[in-house]
Amino acid sequence: MAKLAFLGLGTMGFPMAGHLAANGHRVQVWNRTTEIAQKWAQEYQEYEGEAASSAANAVVDADLVFACLGDDPDVRAVAVPVFSQMRQGAIFVDHTTTSANLARELAKTAASFGVGFVDAPVSGGQAGAENGQLTIMCGGGEADFTVARAVMGSYGKAVKHMGAVGCGQLTKMVNQICIAGVVQGLAEALNFAEAAGLDPNMVVEAIGQGAAQSWQMDNRHKTMAAGEFEFGFAVDWMRKDLRVAMEEADANGAELPVTRLVDEFYAQIQQMGGSRWDTSSLIARLRSDR
Repeated sequence: MAKLAFLGLGTMGFPMAGHLAANGHRVQVWNRTTEIAQKWAQEYQEYEGEAASSAANAVVDADLVFACLGDDPDVRAVAVPVFSQMRQGAIFVDHTTTSANLARELAKTAASFGVGFVDAPVSGGQAGAENGQLTIMCGGGEADFTVARAVMGSYGKAVKHMGAVGCGQLTKMVNQICIAGVVQGLAEALNFAEAAGLDPNMVVEAIGQGAAQSWQMDNRHKTMAAGEFEFGFAVDWMRKDLRVAMEEADANGAELPVTRLVDEFYAQIQQMGGSRWDTSSLIARLRSDR
């Protein structure tokens, strides 16, 4: 079993680190809010999980260091100082959704300290993290990926090597572009059903096994119909992810007309007070127009 560090215990990181401990690994965690790290250590004390006083202390002698933070500046601020504290040959695995440019930058810095780097953004949301059913898209060297994959299986149902450093983040951008269009389509469809006097749940029962079926339909149609959004993947985080994708598209010339439009719709959700609502809250702005 490996000696691990996990940096960042938010909605995703807390259960992910827990799966590592429950699978027999020795895990030290760190979080900016000390109380959360202590809560994690208490919850996983039977697995000898420990809370470190600092990120630097957490990573000393770790075979792999995992991070699940916020945005590019957050990752840079935490990762760069700890590279020098990691032992040579250790691997830093970043589960944060960031720009591909940051991944490449951090990989170069890590290499200067003899540390490997894998960008490994995840998909599956809070439920996927809690149930150990995440999809993980990875970029980095084959050897580093192989070592990390054996451990990420603790919470990943599908762990795929996409290519060089940065390719994991690029794949996650594709994922978020797809989700944006699907959620908007589902929101419009359910809103249309309601306006037409149909029961949206009955409609999904009728069409949910055909070509219209999607993960979003299966897992979100009931809460969307009920107007329940206080859970899941927050609009603030989705807009961050879409911003990264749109910036990449500006650089590579790809057109993202639907993605840009849906991002504007999410901005309207934020103005409605839904910054922390689940991404399925797109239906709320449609209902406000009726």
